[in-house]
Amino acid sequence: MRSSNHLVGFLNFATFVASVPVLGGGIWLGSHADNTDCMRFLQWPLIIIGASIMVVSLAGFVGSCYRNTFLMYLYLWAMFFIISALVGFIIFAYAVTDKGSGQPVMNRVYLEYDLRDYSGWLEERVASRSYWSKISACIRDSHVCRKMGRSVGGAPEPAETFYLRKLSPIESGCCKPPTSCGFVYINETYWGYTGGLTGSDQDCLRWNNDQRQLCYGCDSCKAGVLASLKKSWRKVSVINIVILIILVLLYAVGCMAFRHNKRLDNDEPIGESRMEKARPSRMPF
Repeated sequence: MRSSNHLVGFLNFATFVASVPVLGGGIWLGSHADNTDCMRFLQWPLIIIGASIMVVSLAGFVGSCYRNTFLMYLYLWAMFFIISALVGFIIFAYAVTDKGSGQPVMNRVYLEYDLRDYSGWLEERVASRSYWSKISACIRDSHVCRKMGRSVGGAPEPAETFYLRKLSPIESGCCKPPTSCGFVYINETYWGYTGGLTGSDQDCLRWNNDQRQLCYGCDSCKAGVLASLKKSWRKVSVINIVILIILVLLYAVGCMAFRHNKRLDNDEPIGESRMEKARPSRMPF
């Protein structure tokens, strides 16, 4: 059973090394997010998960290598709570992102996004006035719409080329008006009025060619953020599932190593006492 100690030590060391880029990624997001809330959805989970795995893996590595029963005991309890938290986070992530998706439009490659397709806790949080003001400011300061610009021979790309672009949810929802409004394409973020709106969507009235406004106040922009968050959360959930499988394996091997260490601790005094009884007594001279 000593091999179980070596195996759990090796696996915990590998997990400790793997937790470094997870923790570093969370710290990087925190230092490059300009203190805006639109990046904090992934910042703190990455930091907490990375730090927890790092500490617990280190405790498991030391406990298995030095056969420290107390450290292994703490390791198993901490691993149990981390596994439970990961299961809860995965279920929560899938529950709050189970609704909503982009809608195809005729003669367009990019999708349109409608806030009415989303509901639940995440939609209420993003669409709330206080929270949306921070998210929209973050999107505006990131200049995501300005980066959409392309030119062909010094002129903006033609409409036919723009319609064939695969835009991100935020680019489609925040940087242009909904297709149903019937605006005329001039460039990626500047659209002409036709004298009358063909769409009844309130976003048609919210659209503004002012580059500081665009469609940042539109429901389509909120829907685009929700679609982007859904995609990001699903990616994080897939990574968490892989981590969860590894942690369950570590937990099972750790239980074997803990029982082995505890058995050795209980057997050593008995073995020593038997040796002392078997050892011949010395003569008093």
